[in-house]
Amino acid sequence: MTERQNGITYADAGVDIDAGNALVERIKPAAKRTQRSGVMSGLGGFGGLFDLKAAGFTDPVLVAATDGVGTKLRIAIDTGHVEGVGVDLVAMCVNDLICQGAEPLFFLDYFATGKLELDQATRIIEGIARGCEGSGCALIGGETAEMPGMYPAGDFDLAGFAVGAMERGTELPANVAEGDVLLGLASNGVHSNGYSLVRRIVEMSGLGWDAACPWAEGSLGEVLLTPTRLYVRPILEALKLGGIHGLAHITGGGLTENLPRVLPEGLGAEIDLGAWALPGVFRWLAETGNMAEAELLKTFNSGIGMIAVVAADEAEAVMAALQAAGETVCRLGQVVPGAGVAYRGHLL
Repeated sequence: MTERQNGITYADAGVDIDAGNALVERIKPAAKRTQRSGVMSGLGGFGGLFDLKAAGFTDPVLVAATDGVGTKLRIAIDTGHVEGVGVDLVAMCVNDLICQGAEPLFFLDYFATGKLELDQATRIIEGIARGCEGSGCALIGGETAEMPGMYPAGDFDLAGFAVGAMERGTELPANVAEGDVLLGLASNGVHSNGYSLVRRIVEMSGLGWDAACPWAEGSLGEVLLTPTRLYVRPILEALKLGGIHGLAHITGGGLTENLPRVLPEGLGAEIDLGAWALPGVFRWLAETGNMAEAELLKTFNSGIGMIAVVAADEAEAVMAALQAAGETVCRLGQVVPGAGVAYRGHLL
């Protein structure tokens, strides 16, 4: 049989298997730093193994979450500042898990691009590992997909998948009642929702991503790429005290849409908009885009990234525990009869 000369290869079609293997080797040290009790296998297999018993659970219920980073990726791609979006990816998943009362255990990522750029991909996945370290979950696997013709040069997409667990009977929300206190945990920026509107407002402003940020030190692009805050470790500590009846991660839909998700039928929330100062980024977005206050509150987190619904007699202890763990906390209001969220006062 005559060997064919100069036959086409997968690399000729735009897929470099060797580059994918090189990426796995590069990120193994970062993944290893995320190891925790329960992990049974590292990167490279067909699946990741996790032992719930070794992680300390007796009668566990599993909780799963998946999410992405949205069009915040567009800013990261256009500026080249891709290090933080991996943290965003993890935060969007694990902050949801903790709202169910679950401890995040392990994480998997999906990274897709037209042509794999090793340095860029390594920076992104090292950011994912930092997010996992910061929330106590292990990066046990993932998928890197090189798909020529699917993405313009330099573009990529991310998706994340997190699994957590809790002991049976400890799930949240539970026992939310009239008079429960609402504690707001400060955000550290826009987080990862509303960036289609952010980008539109920046376009309206006439500023470029490299322009000086109007409300903080650094360039506009860098500041808007501040990674989503990880609330897992402080909340896990506060949950040990008891008294937390519900948790709401303030993502797409803002305070207006997310808080009612943890309130039972017949109960609503009353929030004092004077309880916290609107951060500069949201004031700039509102003023530049001529946004109505109601639109701001149902689009962005407006400075509150997580809300804890707490029994009134436990509120001070829970607040103290969260503050001791590094969170900025304020009393937003309380649970009241009714439906939805009623606001008192004004942010703008």
